[in-house]
Amino acid sequence: MVISQTPYRISFFGGGTDYPAWYLKEGGAVLSTTIDKYCYISCRILPPFFNIKHRIVWSHIETVSAIGEILHPAVREGLRMLGFDDTLGLEIHHQGDLPARTGMGSSSSFAVGLIKALTALQGHIIGKHELALKAVALEQNILKDHVGSQDQVAAAYGGLNVIRFSTSGDIHVQPVTIPQARIAELESHLMLLYTGASRLASEVASRVIDNMPHKRAALQRMCQMVDQALAILNDQSDLLDFGRLLHEAWMLKRELSPGVTNATVDAIYQTAREHGAIGGKLLGAGGSGFMAFYVPPAQQPTVRQALAGYLWVPIKFESAGSNLIYYRPN
Repeated sequence: MVISQTPYRISFFGGGTDYPAWYLKEGGAVLSTTIDKYCYISCRILPPFFNIKHRIVWSHIETVSAIGEILHPAVREGLRMLGFDDTLGLEIHHQGDLPARTGMGSSSSFAVGLIKALTALQGHIIGKHELALKAVALEQNILKDHVGSQDQVAAAYGGLNVIRFSTSGDIHVQPVTIPQARIAELESHLMLLYTGASRLASEVASRVIDNMPHKRAALQRMCQMVDQALAILNDQSDLLDFGRLLHEAWMLKRELSPGVTNATVDAIYQTAREHGAIGGKLLGAGGSGFMAFYVPPAQQPTVRQALAGYLWVPIKFESAGSNLIYYRPN
């Protein structure tokens, strides 16, 4: 039995510049952090006493006689990519702290956690960078999903990082090395709200990608904000500037495609701003899901009360990335 624990992430700046369609031409950068909410994947070799070959438990329960019959695309193709066949039966369970399709990078956390668990089951130690690249390859090249490359890297590495994407395709992770007190100050200003809706991120992302040639100036500015935010964190300037920059980034992101926001999201955002939020954003590609707000601690009760009809989720930063929390080979 192997159990992997893989964090979800909050992306602050640079989202959109992590799509290969953009960074292979222009380069890109993202500032993000992983949080203490996780995707859990357990895998084991299925004992040979059952009249099935594989059992996959997610929002469905699948019992199949061959890998090719598995409905979950990431599981089916992930097994194939890693060289599994039907010689041995497998049982794979997924559990998540947050709902899927809500802007928290859940599909990439799933891919990373699945690969982490399966390679361990094969008796291999996989490094963080190789893990991230394999998850990118699974989602982008095999599943053909319209996803960027930041979520897989964030989930594999963990922590508060600048992730840079070069035109050569290389990906570099730069940990944000600021005092822990400064990180704690940033953490204390963040609030996470669940709008209660989900969407297929790839559909929104597809429209954003199609619009990229017409949104070059906006994307370039969004990329520049990564280093601007890093400078704010790195000196002793007012950390409220981070929130103000987040507001500017959200205004730019809204321009990338009509599907990024909607009337409900705009109303929530406006209400939060009217009651003390400095800035914020809808997480992920857009449309619905979780929203993050930058709010001074003294104003947080007021914001929470103004949006009392929504679920607020307490969060802390985490730095471990994807790891094994249980390993007992069969």
